[in-house]
Amino acid sequence: MKKCLISLLLLLFVAHIAEAQNGTIKGRVFNEKNNEPLPFTNIVIFGTNIGSTSDLDGNFLFTGVTPGFIKLAASSVGFETVVSAEVQVTNAKTVFIDIPMRETTIQLEQVVVKASPFRKTEESPVSMRTLGIGDIERNPGGNRDISKVIQALPGVASTVAFRNDLIVRGGGPSENRFYLDGMEIPNLNHFATQGSSGGPVGIINVDFIREVDFYSGAFPANRGNAMSSILEMKQIDGNKDRLVIKGSVGASDLSLALNGPLSERTTFLFSARRSYLQFLFGVIGLPFLPTYNDFQFKVKTRFDQKNELTVLGIGAIDQFSLNTGIKDPTEDQRYILNYLPVNNQWNYAIGAVYKHFRAKSFDTWVFSRNMLNNEAFKHENNDENLPKTLDYVSQEIENKFRYENSSRINGYKLIAGAGGEYAKFNTNTFQQVFIPLAEDTLRSIDYGSEIDMFKYHLFAQVSRNFSNDRLILSMGLRTDGNNYSSNMSNPLNQLSPRFSAAWAITDKFFFNFNTGRYFQQPAYTTLGYRNNAGELVNKNNNLKYIASNHLVAGFEYRRREASKMTIEGFYKHYANYPVSVTDSISLANKGGDFGVFGNEEVTSTGTGRAYGFEVYMRDKIMDQIDVILSYTFVRSEFKDFKDDFIPSSWDNRHLINLTMSKEFKRNWNLGAKWRFVGGNPYTPWDLDRSSLRDAWDARRQGYLDYNQFNTLRTGSFHQLDMRIDKQYFFNKWSLNLYVDVQNLYNFKQAGAPNLITETDDFGNDIILVGPPERYKIKQVVNESGTVLPTIGIIVEF
Repeated sequence: MKKCLISLLLLLFVAHIAEAQNGTIKGRVFNEKNNEPLPFTNIVIFGTNIGSTSDLDGNFLFTGVTPGFIKLAASSVGFETVVSAEVQVTNAKTVFIDIPMRETTIQLEQVVVKASPFRKTEESPVSMRTLGIGDIERNPGGNRDISKVIQALPGVASTVAFRNDLIVRGGGPSENRFYLDGMEIPNLNHFATQGSSGGPVGIINVDFIREVDFYSGAFPANRGNAMSSILEMKQIDGNKDRLVIKGSVGASDLSLALNGPLSERTTFLFSARRSYLQFLFGVIGLPFLPTYNDFQFKVKTRFDQKNELTVLGIGAIDQFSLNTGIKDPTEDQRYILNYLPVNNQWNYAIGAVYKHFRAKSFDTWVFSRNMLNNEAFKHENNDENLPKTLDYVSQEIENKFRYENSSRINGYKLIAGAGGEYAKFNTNTFQQVFIPLAEDTLRSIDYGSEIDMFKYHLFAQVSRNFSNDRLILSMGLRTDGNNYSSNMSNPLNQLSPRFSAAWAITDKFFFNFNTGRYFQQPAYTTLGYRNNAGELVNKNNNLKYIASNHLVAGFEYRRREASKMTIEGFYKHYANYPVSVTDSISLANKGGDFGVFGNEEVTSTGTGRAYGFEVYMRDKIMDQIDVILSYTFVRSEFKDFKDDFIPSSWDNRHLINLTMSKEFKRNWNLGAKWRFVGGNPYTPWDLDRSSLRDAWDARRQGYLDYNQFNTLRTGSFHQLDMRIDKQYFFNKWSLNLYVDVQNLYNFKQAGAPNLITETDDFGNDIILVGPPERYKIKQVVNESGTVLPTIGIIVEF
């Protein structure tokens, strides 16, 4: 052991003295509306005086660049000054970057335009945050997982559990949509909750991510079927010079990423990952053992200046088993083993994005197919020799087409298009349930269902700058529909207008505003639910699109180029939310646990609201320490069966995120992130019903007392994460070592108590003599949170 430690120290010392500092950046600047090159454009490394100029083809070159995360600023006569997305420069490869620029009508003598790293689109001047690759790679506690990084943004709640649910401004985890290079992808996480967004680990490999745009409101008209957030992820292009190989060992997986040229006009990206969580979980005695694999690829061909084609895909294979071999399981382990089913699923999305550039506009054609296969089962007492209490199989398949035209004519920006979709959903479901009605009844849900649907959408949005770009107005209109029912097929029922405005009061102080009406289709599990007679009961109940009206307004202050402060107030009103017939609870409160979401009888009668405000600041202390601080006050409420507003399951009230990082000499970086999340409302157990033997055996879990829905609240959650990075840059390869520690001071959150049966000395459940027969049950303390250290290694050559 001593020899190994000495060898490691010697290796690091040799690496230290052998470091090189020569990075290369190649790129191209072009007019965004027609892809034509912009010669004689001035490009500088943002924050420095190091510059270059583009040639007649819009190409530029930087050599001898110090490795690290950098941005470029480009300026040209007749065009707005722009700051590029962040890129990571190393010695292992040449970095390629394209910089689109927008024409402007402002005369040079009227105003001096300064470059800013904070972009604002006409359609979404509020509630949009952009994450650069540096924000993702080095986020403390994020472990290079986009889902975890997003949880540190304003308005987004996070949890202490092994979940990546997106809870945005009090909305449920099913209210989000995800796009990769313009193609919609169905899932963002492994072991996804069907009908929702959660899961323990993200699918996206950040090695290929260029930047991420996160919309918590003010959705542009070309993006629909969401009510809380839109996540737009943009990938890099493959290296044009040579093959680049990148391998990494992280918190939970091994990954290999390749990118390079296939021909003079074609580049590719490919990555594959394999988890080793099952081994770690087995060693530390966790009751579940997950294994996941994923892949990601992109092939891009530029036929000529006017035409380009991108083919991309992403997929995952997830396998899940229970660790039933634990000897003398603890009460917490028994609780999980009692109710958690075995779950296996796979999913993929594959598609093509074709762009054709015209003189003053460009067309985008997107063709894609995605599929989710989900299987879950549970045996009595986890004994495969006993009957199943749950046997679930389902598939969701979508074949999509979308056309968009984006143009700029006489100062107006116009985006218009349409799309169609053919979708299929099928399931075979068997489940023993104990219906908690006036007369408790043990029943078996046993049905098969298959539905297919044709869906469509139309959209248009027009934007215009006024008063020398001091005022920006944008108005959009969208409608969605499908042939599931006569109500959903009528486009007037889903008419979705939206309006945005941005006013530059001074060069540093802005007022931003948005209002809109948004619609989302209920989950396929809800659309395809049938009773045992084979009837589509929710179709018979006149199921509708869920509607949400948004109102957002705020102020923005930019003290200097790299500094930003904002305050935004928001209000969301929900209508037509599905409400469970069984328990009279809105589905807006569900979807934050493993399993399947929405497969029950509902009515479109739910209403709710979410409102609050966000304060956000990004700046540098003494020009050395990067600081991101946000505070969110949020209330989330839905009406109960008495028509009274009560807190929803996402009513956290207070959210605080503080992230600080500092770069030191010789490529050291230290970062820290502190989060505070107010306690979640929860519902107490119905101890009388839960103790019934038939009721308990049906699901091996307790039943909630819905007469006291969300009347209790967990303790608040807070956590400190830290990360240390050290990078080595050699002549033709680079090495990144990092240590990431989550929950540094080992905070444990007091959650809703678990409910288990008491056992005798032989481990058998204690049965109380009836009638009716009951188990002896008890509540046990439920604490979550532990110190979680990770050592990561990333090699690129």
